[in-house]
Amino acid sequence: MNKKKVYPQWFLLLPLALYVLFFLLPSVLGVFYSFTDWSKSTPKTGLHFVGLKNYIEIFTSSKSYSSGILNTLKFTVVSNIIKIVPALFLAIILFEGMKGMGAYRTIFYLPSIIPFVIIGIIFTSVLNFKNGMLNGALQAVGLGFLKQKWLSDLNVVWKSIYLVDAWRGMGYVMTIFMTGLSAIDKTYYEAAKVDGANFWQRLWNVTLPMMRGAIMINLVFGVTYGLKVFDIIYVLTNGGPGHATEVMTTYSFQFYGAGQYGMATAFNSILLLVTAVAGILIVRGMSRKGVA
Repeated sequence: MNKKKVYPQWFLLLPLALYVLFFLLPSVLGVFYSFTDWSKSTPKTGLHFVGLKNYIEIFTSSKSYSSGILNTLKFTVVSNIIKIVPALFLAIILFEGMKGMGAYRTIFYLPSIIPFVIIGIIFTSVLNFKNGMLNGALQAVGLGFLKQKWLSDLNVVWKSIYLVDAWRGMGYVMTIFMTGLSAIDKTYYEAAKVDGANFWQRLWNVTLPMMRGAIMINLVFGVTYGLKVFDIIYVLTNGGPGHATEVMTTYSFQFYGAGQYGMATAFNSILLLVTAVAGILIVRGMSRKGVA
């Protein structure tokens, strides 16, 4: 027997067992419980199979739980656009010989390692309407007419969330792009310049095709994060004003807190399905364009 072939198989057993125990099994059990009336009263009344009742409640209830799904999808799309596009250009600017690249890279990356709880506390104070630093600064420079109720106005609150999220995550995305840029052979750019290609032509014909791997990583991470977003919403607005910024995870959290575990797992099951489908589509889409 060839030991070189046997060793890798045994080597995979422990990671596979951990994956099954801590991810696959809980996921399957969660999907099962989403079809039941599991709640804090279950020990007294027993567990009953209710079919699609929890899912029907989510999509047809007058409480507009389905808006949480729409908000989650909206946040996923918008937050990724706001982070990925500027981060790509920042990475290119810093990578093309800007002085102090290391210092700028560190400055942009630092917010991504700050816990969301601390970020929430800071920006809740900064964006406070009455005595927040932002409105105070606008008033001080004669731009008081731009003052807003950043976290309580329906027309502004999502913009505030997007900007805070971009402030925290853009540096992380930029770092991945810079890693991708460092792997591109400079001779491609030299050849493009010889052919008379301008910046935008080099970006479209050289940079983007050669960075599909980095783009795919950022998209997969970004979409997964966006679909599972909880911390920033909970800390900044707690789903308010009203229920305007509720997402799937905040509704699930509320159901768990109320002891309605069947409904909570139904929300989580929908989230699991959407996340899996989005991840598969991104990987397949990018792979068809030449990413291994």
